[in-house]
Amino acid sequence: MGTAEIRARAISGFVGIGAIPLLALAGAISLLSIQADASDSAATAHIIGAGLCGGAILLLLRAFITLQPNESAVLTFLGKYSGTLSQDGFWLINPFALRKRVTRRLVTQEIGPLKVNDAAGNPVEIGMVLTWRVAQASRAVFDVENYQAYVTAQGETALRSLASRHPYDEEEYRHALAEQQVGGPLRQEGAVLSLRDGGDRLTATLAADLRDRMELAGLIVQEARLSHLAYSPEIAATMLRKQAASAVIAARRTITSGAVAIVEQALNELEDRLGGVLDAERKAAMISNLLVVLVGDRDVTPVVNTGTLYS
Repeated sequence: MGTAEIRARAISGFVGIGAIPLLALAGAISLLSIQADASDSAATAHIIGAGLCGGAILLLLRAFITLQPNESAVLTFLGKYSGTLSQDGFWLINPFALRKRVTRRLVTQEIGPLKVNDAAGNPVEIGMVLTWRVAQASRAVFDVENYQAYVTAQGETALRSLASRHPYDEEEYRHALAEQQVGGPLRQEGAVLSLRDGGDRLTATLAADLRDRMELAGLIVQEARLSHLAYSPEIAATMLRKQAASAVIAARRTITSGAVAIVEQALNELEDRLGGVLDAERKAAMISNLLVVLVGDRDVTPVVNTGTLYS
């Protein structure tokens, strides 16, 4: 359980400002009374009084503290936590209390890029931009050694954990999984949330993990978003070529599937109109010609056959 934050006792600093002239006047009167009173005991008493007034003024000056908006001061007295002052303004506190200022403003911090292996085992570089602030100053000061270093360490840990649980690319992950399962029973994997296509769901997962980690130090995570994602330089060129080849294969597969559907529809319409007079050889020739026209990546040059199919 973390340090429970309590409100520090403080009064308006203008009360102390008003007391300083009175103490200064009392000290001056004591010093002037030394010349009027010739006895040694009375002079000593006046000197002590003037010294007390001067000491009181120094303590008042030590007790003043000014806080800006979104700023807190954690107070300790004789090694014990005595409270947190979070209200902005000019205040008078215990002059013997040690104070540590903590800002509660939003902090935007860039973490990474880090080199991590994704779920498929490929080295990737990943980085994020983290926006956070201090919610409980007492926990940020007493529950961790250095809350700023704590944010950096926990941010890197959460980022590495996220990258290791998700693949960079879903298709690449499925290929890697299939290669690992060669010779064994195949597992049916559902939809995989990839780093490249995760979007808001991936951001929500990262932010939830960070909030759980930062709560221990009294910190609030406002936002966490990926700012850098790429394959490591040593495999980047190879993976880009592989992705380009996969895209070409997928496009060819789509074109071929569409061409087969077109050819099938054309044959069915011809048979309906001609009464089913096309034999197997003519069907094969028509299918071959149509597929060449539809699947080819170059312009087709027509050839006029002046004879018959069998000559």
